[in-house]
Amino acid sequence: MACERRHEIVLYWSEPDGAFIAEVPDLPGCMADGRTYADALKAVEIVIEEWIETARDLGRPIPTPKSRRKATA
Repeated sequence: MACERRHEIVLYWSEPDGAFIAEVPDLPGCMADGRTYADALKAVEIVIEEWIETARDLGRPIPTPKSRRKATA
C-alpha cells in the first residue's frame, strides 16, 4: 500500500527527547521520531500506513485529511 500522503504532518525538534518528532494531527496517536528531520519524516510515513491499515482491519473510520492551507486565487 502506498503511503497516504494527504494527511498533514507536523515536524519539530524536541529538546527533552533529543529528536525530531513527526505528528499527524488527523490520526490520533500517529507519530514517530528520528535523529534527523528526514529520519522522522521517513518513520512517520511508515506509521501512517500502519495506522490506516490497522483502522481498516478493525473496521474503524479513517479521518478525512483536513486542509489547513488556504488556496490563493
